Amino acid sequence: MQERPVIKTAIPKRRYQAGRYAASLLGEIESGDGRRYRYILAFVVQGQAEPVLYVCSEPTPPAEQAAGAYRLRVVSETLTETLDTDDGWGDLDRFAEQALRVGVQMLGLPESGIVRLL
Repeated sequence: MQERPVIKTAIPKRRYQAGRYAASLLGEIESGDGRRYRYILAFVVQGQAEPVLYVCSEPTPPAEQAAGAYRLRVVSETLTETLDTDDGWGDLDRFAEQALRVGVQMLGLPESGIVRLL
């Protein structure tokens, strides 16, 4: 995964169970990859160490902020793509709802199977 977030430190804000995946929503992130992150939702197959999918909220560069203050970006083995730009991706609840929706869709999981643990 080429553009995998490099997370030095982060504070877990929420945890979810989605089928055979554990998902952790991280905030207060210090990265080692030169990017700034507001939030990251990382999906990990249970029993594995490395996430297979990241949904990220990243501040939009100043020149592009007319479209919104944050970008919603996904990173997986096969795809790295900005999905949307909006001020709302800086809000924990809005980000969590959309990031879960994107994650379960990309991983082919039923939305009804998501359980919030923390």
